[in-house]
Amino acid sequence: MSSDKSLFRRKTIAAILQNPPADHESTSSPGGLERHLTVRDLTALGIAAIIGAGIFSTIGKASLDGGPAVSLLFVFTAVACAFSALCYAQFAATIPVSGSAYTYAYASFGELAAWIIGWALIMEYAVGNIVVAISWSDYFTGLMEGIGVHIPLWLTMGTQTGHAGYEAVMTIMQAGRPLTDATPAQLEGYKAWTQAPELFNGFHFVVDLPAFTITVLITALVYTGIKESKNASNLLVLLKLIIVFIVIAVGAFYVQPANWHPFAPHGVGGVLKGVSAVFFAYIGFDAISTTAEECKNPQRDLPKAMMYALIICTVLYVLITLVLTGMVSYKELGVGDPLSFVFAKVGLPRLSGLVAVSAVFAMASVLLVFQLGQPRIWLTMSRDGLLPQVFSKIHPRFHTPSFATIVTGFFVAVPALILNMDLVVDLTSIGTLFAFALVCGGILIIDPYGRSEARFKVPYINGQWLVPLILVVGAFLVVRYNAASNHEFLLDISGQRGWLQTDALSGRVSGGFAHQIPTLVFFLFCIALSVLSFRKKLSLLPTLGLLINLYLMTELGISNWTLFFVWLLIGLMVYFGYGYKNSKLNRMAA
Repeated sequence: MSSDKSLFRRKTIAAILQNPPADHESTSSPGGLERHLTVRDLTALGIAAIIGAGIFSTIGKASLDGGPAVSLLFVFTAVACAFSALCYAQFAATIPVSGSAYTYAYASFGELAAWIIGWALIMEYAVGNIVVAISWSDYFTGLMEGIGVHIPLWLTMGTQTGHAGYEAVMTIMQAGRPLTDATPAQLEGYKAWTQAPELFNGFHFVVDLPAFTITVLITALVYTGIKESKNASNLLVLLKLIIVFIVIAVGAFYVQPANWHPFAPHGVGGVLKGVSAVFFAYIGFDAISTTAEECKNPQRDLPKAMMYALIICTVLYVLITLVLTGMVSYKELGVGDPLSFVFAKVGLPRLSGLVAVSAVFAMASVLLVFQLGQPRIWLTMSRDGLLPQVFSKIHPRFHTPSFATIVTGFFVAVPALILNMDLVVDLTSIGTLFAFALVCGGILIIDPYGRSEARFKVPYINGQWLVPLILVVGAFLVVRYNAASNHEFLLDISGQRGWLQTDALSGRVSGGFAHQIPTLVFFLFCIALSVLSFRKKLSLLPTLGLLINLYLMTELGISNWTLFFVWLLIGLMVYFGYGYKNSKLNRMAA
């Protein structure tokens, strides 16, 4: 283990495996976490995390933009995610402990990078679960309405949403404009705010009670043990897979091949507009790696489970997309609940209701997996001294990270009660992509030539000539594509394509050099990595994984990058205020 005061001091793999004890065949570590998970359980956790909001919502918007051809985009995105999954799998086989990308970064990039990625992972797991909880609340409220149970509007949305809607409608009314100028969401917020009980000084009691309640219930389940959590996860996954298979089997009889023509109505540009939405559908496979200390045979089972989950979910995504776009025209799929919509459209309202029920189960399983992941990352950071020791406390009866689990529940439940989810959606994505990029880069540091003795390793393909060639071809296609793009497309597409960009937070089109900074940084990084690959003969697959994840990060826009850096700045203040001086490596160097 490194014993210096550098910000980039690294832990050796041998040192990481010493804490916790590296007895991977026992059912539990003494005083630690219990080992109950098999490859089947891990695969189910991966499916639980991946098949969630993506298959029940984002497929619709992606299909509207790209038409039936978006089914191929799911394949391409899965291949891109597979590069990251291979790197995660090698790390999991090499360092089979909790911590996921945080632990992997500690062994490859050093302590500062490990802290940054640990802090960024809060956005993927805890902040991401705020979004999942709010989305679950929307599905649950709609389901209750469908069976005749009415929940007061002021108990089904966050305080921020209600107040924002009230302010927007009041502004419209004071200006003498018609209420039709307000959006449906603003009108709902206004109605909730005015109907809610007033507490004090004009402040009304508007809260998202279903989101809060489901978070508390899932946190309680996670707190009571990994065995109980895996059983619940397996059951939820089984239920929603049954629903997905029913949707595919029944929907296939209502497919009209004419709806698949044209296959790509908006060309490549329309298909690529769905990249972000389709990528969101795959977020979560890395959560499997946080349970390494609770696996019976992590070095063998973690790599298998990651790849199994990715393959199974890709096949299901492709089939679902083909069925959806075959049942109705892609032009009708721009809805929040496309699966329910298509069956209602073809005259199957009961099946439409069944899909709505399955969405509730799907979102709950995602919430479960991420509530499992976040405490185990904090547990590992606490063991290293970067967080207070209480975060690594293991419950003597349930063998779970008790304090960290409670804090995670509080961190998710309270914001879900009051916040609007719009501002945290893209933060979840940028944090995830950042983690994926660091894991791919970490393999290039610890095993650039595929010589590891781990039970699983990324296949080595010499990237000396292939990386520069791929980047040159990619640059040519991007330049040619942008040159052919018209003004209307530049106004519509989000991300960094040209001098005009849609701000992800405001929805307004803005321009200027600042919006090109992420793209320019990525361009310079591509040049540097091409040179490095040519000189060092780096492994092709992790290099491509690194580049793909960095490219997707540039697509999220300067506003999201700004919020991301503010979040990292807060994290660095915590690190230098506590983590750096309390780090075990720092104490060894003293």
